Amino acid sequence: MTTPYAAAAAAWGAVTIIYGRSPRKWRQTCIRNGSRTVTINDPNRRKASIQEIDKAGGGERPKPVALIYAAGVRSARAVRIPLAAGFKNLQNISEGMMGRSKNGSGWLNPSLPTNSFPEC
Repeated sequence: MTTPYAAAAAAWGAVTIIYGRSPRKWRQTCIRNGSRTVTINDPNRRKASIQEIDKAGGGERPKPVALIYAAGVRSARAVRIPLAAGFKNLQNISEGMMGRSKNGSGWLNPSLPTNSFPEC
């Protein structure tokens, strides 16, 4: 999923965006307007992360959820965790927040909407 498509889909309420990095990283790039923040890759928090993703999606596992990280690398791996837990409609925002040359410019480069993380 590209960042412009994700931004439009989120604005229409068609997808919930989950920013899967850590609070330290959220402060570095801030977060997308209306996105949820969940730390997914910590093996000690996997069960809690799945519950947080479920809550972010309104408890409806068929509801579309898109994961975003810094550059799309970890979100490509992280998307497997909720899929294994029964989520059906997950997307990876492959450009990430900062972009990768082969995937696109990222969320921040075209100046898509962001809010500050509380400690940004």
